[in-house]
Amino acid sequence: MTTQNLEPVFDKIDKSKENLIRLCQELIRFETVNPPGRDYQPCVEYIGNRLKNSGFSVEYIRARGTPGDCADFPRYNVVARFDSGRKGPCVHFNSHIDVVETGDGWTKDPFAAELEGGKIYGRGACDMKGGLAASIIAVEALIASGIELKGAIEISGTADEESGGLGGVAYLAEQGYFSKDRVDHVIIPEPLNVDRVCLGHRGVWWAEIETHGRIAHGSMPFLGDCAVRHMGAVVASFEDKLYPAMAARFTKMPVVPEGAKQSTLNINSIHGGQNEGNEGLPAPCVPDSCRMIIDRRFLVEEDLGNVKSEIYDILHELETSREGFRYEIRDMLEVIPSMTDKDAPVVKATAAAIEEVLGKEPDFICSPGTYDQKHIDRIGKLKDCIAYGPGILELAHQPDEYVAVEDMMNSAKVMATAAYNLLMGNVE
Repeated sequence: MTTQNLEPVFDKIDKSKENLIRLCQELIRFETVNPPGRDYQPCVEYIGNRLKNSGFSVEYIRARGTPGDCADFPRYNVVARFDSGRKGPCVHFNSHIDVVETGDGWTKDPFAAELEGGKIYGRGACDMKGGLAASIIAVEALIASGIELKGAIEISGTADEESGGLGGVAYLAEQGYFSKDRVDHVIIPEPLNVDRVCLGHRGVWWAEIETHGRIAHGSMPFLGDCAVRHMGAVVASFEDKLYPAMAARFTKMPVVPEGAKQSTLNINSIHGGQNEGNEGLPAPCVPDSCRMIIDRRFLVEEDLGNVKSEIYDILHELETSREGFRYEIRDMLEVIPSMTDKDAPVVKATAAAIEEVLGKEPDFICSPGTYDQKHIDRIGKLKDCIAYGPGILELAHQPDEYVAVEDMMNSAKVMATAAYNLLMGNVE
């Protein structure tokens, strides 16, 4: 393919700039914060209604029974499909609609979607409603341009990626929406910069550790056993043993940024004793329970069993060496690292499109965190999947998150070019 062949498509995208801005702003204004999972249904219905007008058939799928799904916060997804009527493959663009909490430090209204200096600000602008908007504009331009297409195009807006994707892509994959007899190529418009192709991601193990103690009066702590002190011993052992060991391990995966080429462990939270949020003075009690959530990111060179054993060994050692130490550990989520081969069709098509649109060779990277490729790979058994989209990775989950309009425009052209070449069988 040459750019000239897709000039009608690029012309449509250029003329859709204001449309793209409005679409991105409207998506940001849905406060789809997860947890708890707000506004999923109105958001997916907005996406579905728009795509119906472009000739897509639309399904709304509620992931009943998945974590967090309830009457107040139902886990809704949308899958829209355009069939050209000609035999050919299916290219699927998948974006998650949920966003993380806003946090402190914002100078903009997180859900006003202000446009300033060519940037749209708001929670989810970068991660990843800008990518969702760009992919919609890309496929609408392909269809409206009148050029011949083969096969089918799908767009999905899915739930809960930020909390593991169990109510979104995992559920859809279990229902067959990412099976090989339905979908051939998947592009996930995560914010990984417009000149990079993301081949995959590191692994993750989330777990909860609970230390136990014995309640007593705070004026006589010697009559009790402080669970928080026991948890302090766990943290100290991590600092002395686990962190130095992880710092010595590096991966051959092209993970960015540089610090993510190592194994990492984040302590997501520690809660012990009296519940938070109580007003007034605390109750004078020795805490009999303390809970810690750990977020262990591991490399393709590491075995999940060994990753877990390192933690188990530390806890067992404390159990035998520290008086009164008792604990429980509970698995929450585990994901094996995933990486698509550089010779896969979707990789080659997207890389060629970046060269064609941007005039530069792409970088091939892997993500420091997981995203929904894990479920498409593990459950759907579909390997031809990458992440590519607008936005700067380091802005994700930050205050004053934004996406640049120019990046969305360029990525829309890249996605349209890649999709066209995949549909038409132009990938060598």
